[in-house]
Amino acid sequence: MEYLTVGVNDLSGPIPKELGNLQKLNSLGLGNNNFTGSIPAEFGNLTNLNKLFVDSAGLSGELPPTLSNLKIMTTLRVSDNSFMGRIPDYIGGWSNLISLRLQGNSFEGPIPATFSNLTQMTELRIGEIINGSSSLEFISNLTSLSTLVLRNCKISDSIPQDFSRYTSLKDLNLVANNFVIDPSNSSQLPLGLKCLQRDIPCNRGSPNYYSFGILCGGSSPVKSSDDIVYETDNANLSSASYYVTDPVKWGISSVGNFLDAANANYIINLATVFENTLDPDLFHNARMSASSLRYYGFGLQNGNYSIRLQFSEFIILESTWKSLGRRVFDIYIQGERREKDFDIRKEAGGRSFSAVVKEYISPVTNNFLEIHFFWAGKDFTPNVSNKPLTASPENGHKHKSLIAGVLAGVAVVVFLAILLKELDVKPYTFSYAELRAATEDFNPANILGEGGFGPVFKGTLSNGRKVAIKKLSTTSYQGKGQFLTEIATISAVQHRNLVKLHGCCVDEENRILVYEYLENRSLDQVIFGKRDLHLDWPKRFNILLGVAKGLAYLHEESSVRIVHRDVKASNILLDADLNPKISDFGLAKLYDDKISHISTKVVGTIGYLAPEYALRGHLTEKADVFAFGVLALEVVSGRPNSDRLDHETVYLLEWVWNLLENNKKIEVVDQSLTSFDEEEVNRVIGVALLCTQASPAHRPPMSRVMAMLVGDLEIMDVTERPSYLLLWQCRDVSSSSSVTAENSDASYRRHVQVRPSFPVWSTDSVETRILSVESIGNSSIDEGSSIGFLLLLLHSQLPRLTMAFSFTVLYCLLLCASLGRAAAQTQPKTDPAEVVALNSILGSWSLKASSKWNFSGEPCSGAAVDETSIDNADFNPGIKCDCGFSNNTCHITKLYDKIM
Repeated sequence: MEYLTVGVNDLSGPIPKELGNLQKLNSLGLGNNNFTGSIPAEFGNLTNLNKLFVDSAGLSGELPPTLSNLKIMTTLRVSDNSFMGRIPDYIGGWSNLISLRLQGNSFEGPIPATFSNLTQMTELRIGEIINGSSSLEFISNLTSLSTLVLRNCKISDSIPQDFSRYTSLKDLNLVANNFVIDPSNSSQLPLGLKCLQRDIPCNRGSPNYYSFGILCGGSSPVKSSDDIVYETDNANLSSASYYVTDPVKWGISSVGNFLDAANANYIINLATVFENTLDPDLFHNARMSASSLRYYGFGLQNGNYSIRLQFSEFIILESTWKSLGRRVFDIYIQGERREKDFDIRKEAGGRSFSAVVKEYISPVTNNFLEIHFFWAGKDFTPNVSNKPLTASPENGHKHKSLIAGVLAGVAVVVFLAILLKELDVKPYTFSYAELRAATEDFNPANILGEGGFGPVFKGTLSNGRKVAIKKLSTTSYQGKGQFLTEIATISAVQHRNLVKLHGCCVDEENRILVYEYLENRSLDQVIFGKRDLHLDWPKRFNILLGVAKGLAYLHEESSVRIVHRDVKASNILLDADLNPKISDFGLAKLYDDKISHISTKVVGTIGYLAPEYALRGHLTEKADVFAFGVLALEVVSGRPNSDRLDHETVYLLEWVWNLLENNKKIEVVDQSLTSFDEEEVNRVIGVALLCTQASPAHRPPMSRVMAMLVGDLEIMDVTERPSYLLLWQCRDVSSSSSVTAENSDASYRRHVQVRPSFPVWSTDSVETRILSVESIGNSSIDEGSSIGFLLLLLHSQLPRLTMAFSFTVLYCLLLCASLGRAAAQTQPKTDPAEVVALNSILGSWSLKASSKWNFSGEPCSGAAVDETSIDNADFNPGIKCDCGFSNNTCHITKLYDKIM
């Protein structure tokens, strides 16, 4: 065994030491589980190991010294555990090391100087060193770095003067350290940035104040019930920026980037009433930060100060961060950690919008105060709202008269974007007359498109508002009351990456839905169509990330969990800024006759359907994950997964795998893209391969897909084709509408070759087909095999097949793979799976086989194998078999049927 991964399985208990016996292992993945104990010392026997992933695995203790034997290690990820002790020096001896992640533990410093030997390193992430001072000297030789994260590592060195020689560096995070800046060189720093350095004097000398208040995110001053005036704080701060007042009195710095922040200022305004406070107005504004947020006081009188922090949890409807992190952060005052993994909601007894108060005493020295909120790998981040400061009575008699009316101390109101609270809403109902007028009597000229649930019209309401009006063409199983209830539920599911449902119209004959109108139509029209919109790589990546966020919200964050069932490019709409929004979510539920994870009606588009759903009706969120993987490959390649491909073009997934197996990954990328981020492209392709694995258990949930796309989580390598591609090599779909005269009685025949396991039939698909399938070797037939998909396709096309022509001819070439078991048989026997398939096909057509073939028993006998012409009209339907396989198994190679 060379590759083993059991990641994301919720495994518990100690890691088996017997894994150390697998001495041929090249890669071992144990991350995202709930193990206990430490890494077994026996792992030192895995001398061929070059990749070890144990991030977020629940482990503790020290890294065993036996790991020093792993000389060819290229990737080590042990982040987000409870490891402790010194960072081992032997890591510096792994000269091939490319990626090292140690953050989110409790390692002790200093960072080993031997790390300077790791000259091939491209990614280094270390964080949360609990003691010991470190130097940055070790990075001087690491000029290949593209990512360097050394946050909260107790670094007390000077910042390197010249980062320009790190030509590959894209991500740099040195937050929460103790860097030394030489005052003699401080003239090189902007005035405001100088003030943020503890060792550079700023507004020192004769302090003239002992308190201050800040209304974080506020645009106008507010006076509290205890007469503290809170100053405005609405400066435009980006992902890594600072602000200092003029005259110099206080300042703020923020580090970190929200990929889906609703506004670039990272400021929130909310009119909610807060509990447990006399000053609810102070809570209506907040400033967000994604990693590190600090507030500074300059020119304060030295002495002890009473610091009072007020917190409250804040609810943001535009949140997809819930599934990625924990509701915790650390609080530092003057560099000393006062709270670790502080959980506001827990402190508030599980309530939102309720103030929580914490009080501390801390000294001010050098006339400088720093309060720091830090989210070290925890992902959830608070939003600071207000902050007053006063001297403490402990400062002595000199200040007592100044603090009598200022008892609040430093008050910081922190809000977390945690919980989406669904509103109990009823859908807005439109009259039919209103919608009829909006669409000019449902004029076909106003049709924007047509999907599986009906046509969509562009409409203009009486107030001038443009909307998209979907007229459902299929009768729902539900009555009016139940239908309205379902629409109310869908209306309450709101996210920036979901199309908003404004309301509906319900009468005896019509079911109509009214959605927001999106200017740039659907993703398939932009990528595959002729619209004059060019999607460069950053836009494509952001579209995929947005779709992933929308699906993660539907699956994991909304109080009503929704499986979309029909994720595809035509169901991804684009707004004016090309932000993606998922449409048609929740609609399939309107037509379900049963509420079950086993669906009796397969809803979706062939080509995007997951094997277990298409074959067995087994529906979970992983069906959407599969479809997202196909969509991701479409976006990267610019190539549709549909039957509109050229005659000689293979199915998208098979085409991608052909390129990968021939080391031509770069050729997957759309040739129209003149430039792209290769690292992001590789991540997207890797995620797509994970999402399209045959087994749903092996596909990641969408929250993890999001994290993988942005590089926060490891992407497990998929090294083998899925079984559904291994079993069948089929020809492409050609939907030519031409017909040819076959003989004097003018019977007609149309020829279509089907390439993939999941071909897509177009709306103008032909009525007569020849399906060809080729054997690919000794692979076992499983739930992903094309037999099931063949049945599904034929069954779905039955109305077309029986209604079109006087004569219809069907050839099915079913060259199935050997079952791989050479069990000797005295008599040839038809493959059992093919017997089932044959019965199902004929049952769907309500046909009976010729007496020459007993389809309920052994079909491959008699004329089926004695070279009797399959065109003999006496045998209708007829089959031809090949019993020449080494294991005495017969395979059906042709199925012929004339429908009179």
